[in-house]
Amino acid sequence: MNTVIRENDISHVVDADRAHVWHHLTQHKPFETGEPRVIVEGKGMRVWDQKGKEYLDAVSGGVWTVNVGYGRTEIADAVRDQLVKINYFAGSAGSIPGSLFAERLIEKMPGLKRVYYCNSGSEANEKAFKMVRQIAHKRYGGKKHKVLYRERDYHGTTIACLSAGGQDERNAQYGPFTPGFVRVPHCLEYRAQWDLTGEAYGKRAADAIEEVILAEGPDTVGALCLEPVTAGGGVITPPVGYWERVQEICKKYDILLHIDEVVCGVGRTGTWFGYQHYGIKPDMVTMAKGVASGYAAIACLVTTEEVFDMFKDDSSDPMNYFRDISTFGGCTAGPAAALENMRIIEDENLLDNTNVMGARMLDNLNALAEKHKVIGDVRGKGLFCGAELVADRATKEAANEKMVQAVVAECGAQGVIIGATNRSLPGLNNTLCFSPALISTADDIDNITDAVDKALTKVFG
Repeated sequence: MNTVIRENDISHVVDADRAHVWHHLTQHKPFETGEPRVIVEGKGMRVWDQKGKEYLDAVSGGVWTVNVGYGRTEIADAVRDQLVKINYFAGSAGSIPGSLFAERLIEKMPGLKRVYYCNSGSEANEKAFKMVRQIAHKRYGGKKHKVLYRERDYHGTTIACLSAGGQDERNAQYGPFTPGFVRVPHCLEYRAQWDLTGEAYGKRAADAIEEVILAEGPDTVGALCLEPVTAGGGVITPPVGYWERVQEICKKYDILLHIDEVVCGVGRTGTWFGYQHYGIKPDMVTMAKGVASGYAAIACLVTTEEVFDMFKDDSSDPMNYFRDISTFGGCTAGPAAALENMRIIEDENLLDNTNVMGARMLDNLNALAEKHKVIGDVRGKGLFCGAELVADRATKEAANEKMVQAVVAECGAQGVIIGATNRSLPGLNNTLCFSPALISTADDIDNITDAVDKALTKVFG
């Protein structure tokens, strides 16, 4: 760790944190007798805490965000230079970095045309839901307003996003929810709802969406919101045939296809966007985390020109445009950081590296599955991988969540930070999650899976 912090200074920081900071996703009772963790510095794939302990970060900042790694002075410099020039103006006007990043982003997304800036993935999805509702009022008398979402998918923390959330433990205690959001079945073949496999299962899982549409009434359904690869719900890669059938269904019933790329976007799966693996053409795409690798807050809702045109009107009616604002969508730091982030991914060939290192990680995890019977299934795309732990391979009984978290803790004790589904899916919080930065080397991948190997041995024997 390069930064030197005197012992009395860091003690004050820890005391201030414990006294005043409300951490995300954290029970604070243990801090009455123990210290919260404070991350002090990061460089490349590694971070250091207040005690000087070094960690290899296999989850890109804890929530799949720092795609190009820590300590990128070129991004920090780009942000600093932009802030000095102009830091902010409301999104009702343009900015140089906002215009240029939108142009670069659209180059990566054939078929899409317009970028709406905001500051978080939850907010981006809210914007999409609002567009669906306004389109329903403008074109369908308010009737075609429902949004379908998938079991196990996650779309954000606001009440409307939780209303579209397929993870019941995340939703617990936050109802009542917004009406007009309807769940469709998941597509995880490992936990198949039908006695089918392969492409037959994929098509059947998609057909289940059509069944929900027909039950609700196609004239009431405005959009289908899905993750290309389900993230926090267990790193679920879609089965063969699934996405093609989903696209057919949306076209058949004139339903907007909204792809949530908040996790998968900007290189995580080995393409610029996860949906690009499957040959589909979405109407709306939302993104956040990896857009600027956490160097500045930025999120985007990207749409086709056809969606954009639904809000263009030369009448004098003041209600006809998209009446929405995101205050911090006008910050210039986000697109300035995003431009430099994109340049790094291109110049360092990080998409190619993601595919090569992702294949290595899957190979390593499959090798661990040969050794450890507790691994029931290995899944992934690019540097986004999961290993589902089970108590019994034959019955697929999920491993106890406390034991899964013990594996995470043991990896942390070894100096490797990994993730796992937790407090999300009743009885199924049993998948270890890996999303190291796109700069990962072979040694990084091997060190991550070596730590998992030792942790599984210690926890499960």
